[in-house]
Amino acid sequence: MKIAVVDGLGGGLGKAIIQRIRAHFKNDVEVVGLGTNSLATANMIKGGAHCAATGENAIKVTSEKVDVIVGPIAIIAANSMMGEITPVMAEAIASSSARKIILPLNRCNIYTVGTRELSLSEMINLVIEELKKCEI
Repeated sequence: MKIAVVDGLGGGLGKAIIQRIRAHFKNDVEVVGLGTNSLATANMIKGGAHCAATGENAIKVTSEKVDVIVGPIAIIAANSMMGEITPVMAEAIASSSARKIILPLNRCNIYTVGTRELSLSEMINLVIEELKKCEI
């Protein structure tokens, strides 16, 4: 299974997700870090991504080559993350045939009604549980 983790700004969330994926699945999955900027990409590499790339075209192309895309809800909202998520990025991710596992972080003026307040660690645990359902 090939998993893309998409993050921007400082890449801390992406790094944490990748670390947990790698700890749970070891080398049974391939993790691709996709950053909206070079700092986010570098932090996802530090987190253990097998490979990584930065920017709009990398996200557009890779979104079609993975089985699962993981990231905050902002990755499917054009112009979110202080403008780092371009409309092209948001459309590529949302339109991808990959399964999307989205963390409902209530930032970027997006509030997901019906969700409960969870810690980041609890959300990442739920990401791992969802990825277990996807195992090939």
